[in-house]
Amino acid sequence: MKLRIALLAATVFAAPLALPHAAHAQPITGIYVAGGLGYNLQDSQKAKNVAIDGAGIPVTAKLTTHNGYTGEASIGYGLGNGFRFEVEGDYFENRFDKVKADGDQFPAGGRNRQFGAFVNALYDFDVGVPYVFPYVGGGVGWQESYFDNLGSEGASVTKERGSLAYQGIAGVAFPIPGVPGLSATAEYRFTALANSRKFDGSFDGLPASFKVEHEYNNSVQAGLRYAFGVTPPPAPAPAPAPVAAPAPQPGPRTYLVFFDWDKSDLTPRATEIVAEAASDSKTAQTTTIDVSGYTDTSGTPTYNQGLSERRAKAVAAQLVADGVPSSEIETHAYGETHLLVPTGPGVREPQNRRVEIVLQ
Repeated sequence: MKLRIALLAATVFAAPLALPHAAHAQPITGIYVAGGLGYNLQDSQKAKNVAIDGAGIPVTAKLTTHNGYTGEASIGYGLGNGFRFEVEGDYFENRFDKVKADGDQFPAGGRNRQFGAFVNALYDFDVGVPYVFPYVGGGVGWQESYFDNLGSEGASVTKERGSLAYQGIAGVAFPIPGVPGLSATAEYRFTALANSRKFDGSFDGLPASFKVEHEYNNSVQAGLRYAFGVTPPPAPAPAPAPVAAPAPQPGPRTYLVFFDWDKSDLTPRATEIVAEAASDSKTAQTTTIDVSGYTDTSGTPTYNQGLSERRAKAVAAQLVADGVPSSEIETHAYGETHLLVPTGPGVREPQNRRVEIVLQ
């Protein structure tokens, strides 16, 4: 069990550092709500320090349960850079199955119900696969464990005891097309009660007590998450058609080259537009060709500045390949400033991912 906890903790806290720097987090910005239902597998619980009518009994028992169910609901806030924080309430329920002691086992009845609250920190990843966003996280909180009418061979316990608790979370979110902000989720949770708890009851009419050590739950859940304030992206504008000019026109001429999200390589359509600008520069009275790169607001400003520079250099290199002297080309990089379509932070806007070619 200790090895499993250590591996889980290492996964939760090291995963944000293990992925390549170029992978960008799904931009959840602002308030969101989430909930899920699922299946719970509870490890056996060790009962020790058994006493009947004040006299200690030299026995250690194990309480086993049937597989049960679980549910959780949370409200959180995303920072827009992959990290998000939430407050969660949960519920577990498993029916008792057996009590095992000194090589014997006895049938048991009643339920073990748990409920509590956690504060969680999570991190979302963008792994480059559309509509698939893994996430990991962990949390600490308080969990109440309620032995509801536990009974076996003359023993009876109905008692509630609380403990500090912790959990690890690993899941995948699937954004639902057509409903901005809504995602389906599937996740695994490991939830543990950290402290021992003393339960009082009776045995054949005499007062009895025992102590239960750590309690572990493994659950899988399916759910939904909704982020508020997410607006649908506008339909991509068609790429501008080539301007057929039989004769050079006075004044500067502008060409727009659009890029895929987080890309700086030219699409076939973008290559055609660059070739057209190169051809027109040879027939027009062109003294300078300004090549300016831009991005949308997804990603950090520092990363976007570098991405806009790579886009501008890619277009300039293609102009040279199409016969334009490099001495006539001036490149500029403006990052996420000078948006063609004004948006808020963390928005993937196709028309803002562009390079402008201006023939002066």
